Amino acid sequence: MEDPMPHLNEALPTCKIIPFQMELLSRHREYLSRWVEAGHPMGVCDADVFSAPERQSGLSSEYVVIWVRETADPAYKIYSRGNKWVVMDAIRENQLGLFASFADALNMVRPVLPLPGKIVAA
Repeated sequence: MEDPMPHLNEALPTCKIIPFQMELLSRHREYLSRWVEAGHPMGVCDADVFSAPERQSGLSSEYVVIWVRETADPAYKIYSRGNKWVVMDAIRENQLGLFASFADALNMVRPVLPLPGKIVAA
C-alpha cells in the first residue's frame, strides 16, 4: 500500500517569494508638489522625499516627510508597504492609516486637492 503523505525527509521544491512593493514615481512627485502648493493656506509648509536608510523587503525605498505649521518637526511620513500607502505620525511613530493610493494618503493629511477619478462634472 502506498503512503499518501510525503515523508518529511523528502526534499520539497523551494520557491522564493518576492513581495510586491510600490515606489515613488515621477507622477507621485508631481502630485506632491501640487498638493503642497494647494495646502499652504491649510497649514502645509513643505514636503520632501528621502531615501530609506536601509532597504527592507516589501517597503518602498523612499518616503515622504511633511511639515505643517503646527510644529517645527516633521509631522507626517508616507511610504508604501506592499500595495498600500502608509501614513505615519512622524513625531510619535504611530500609524494613522493605510490607503489604496498616494492621493488618498495625502488627502488624509490635508484634503486640499480633488481626488483623481472622484471629480464630479459640473
